[in-house]
Amino acid sequence: MIAGYVLRLARESALYTQIGLAEALEVDLATVQGWESGRRPLANMRAGGLLDLKRRLPVLGADRDVVQLLEAAMDADRIVGAALDPPQRPDQHPLAEWVHTRTTAHMIAWAVNGTPPPSIANRPSPTRRGASPIAPRLPVQERSVLFTQLRDTAEAAHTAGDGAALLRRQALYLTSYDRSPGAPAWTSHALHSRRGVLAVRGWSQHWAEARSMAAALARQGDQQPLLDFINRSLVDDEAAEAANLNYWAYWLGAARGPQSNDAFMLDRRLTDWDPVTLLRLLVQGLDEAPTYVELYAHSLWALLTACPWLPQAAPKLSADLRERIERILDSGGISARSRQELGTVTYRLREHGN
Repeated sequence: MIAGYVLRLARESALYTQIGLAEALEVDLATVQGWESGRRPLANMRAGGLLDLKRRLPVLGADRDVVQLLEAAMDADRIVGAALDPPQRPDQHPLAEWVHTRTTAHMIAWAVNGTPPPSIANRPSPTRRGASPIAPRLPVQERSVLFTQLRDTAEAAHTAGDGAALLRRQALYLTSYDRSPGAPAWTSHALHSRRGVLAVRGWSQHWAEARSMAAALARQGDQQPLLDFINRSLVDDEAAEAANLNYWAYWLGAARGPQSNDAFMLDRRLTDWDPVTLLRLLVQGLDEAPTYVELYAHSLWALLTACPWLPQAAPKLSADLRERIERILDSGGISARSRQELGTVTYRLREHGN
């Protein structure tokens, strides 16, 4: 359903009707209608046909930012489908099989809360006749079932074998998108019930879970676990600092993927992603995700510490970062550590003429 809606947006951005797109792609009208409605899921296409579709759409004039969401939308459809109709074996749940990304999470948030992903949030809405959905929203009943099943999945994750930790942390993280009455209390209780994970210092086998838990609680308005995570599980620990940058790179889309588990975070070489791309995405995040400004601030400091040459490699981006940091420092509302680290980042940028 989500991928079908994204395809519809791509078609509309190219100013094609369903009939026009069918003719351009040399398929019948029922095929296009089936793709967009979800009756013929895009994920069921042969790999060659799907690749051809993703390449043809921009050629026809479709918005590239929309087309790039198709893969994440298909991932989100699979996760939602598994949540609504769980597999018999927990280790076969998609949340136990691969590490999902921010874009995939944004697709799911779009379906449950109507919040569009940042990359297309400001694009004009297409003109349509009659009543048309403005988001790939799940019906109320299905949203309720989705979050109920995610909670049950998190609680039964210990039966998923090697994928147990990944399944539990990703299912719990997604429950924090539930805005129904009483949902925040359940999520908060479930996360705090594993407070022992949050108490671990530095890198551990539960580090990724602690990070996800702290981020989920921050989304619900409880910032203290995130501050504690930075101070306890990141600062002065080289393995944890490397894991944080590796995770950011994968989560934001600067790293190669997909990853079947969290082991990739342990690579201290920091060679599987492009530092300039990660810098750009972290700078964007300062505005897009103010809830996590503390984690963004520390991560920017860590990235420039690991790659001190970045200001020279990306001068315009560095200048943009300086302006954003100045606005944050002027507005206040951040911890003393973040203020100090952002001050250090500003000094480094100025040192290199930015």
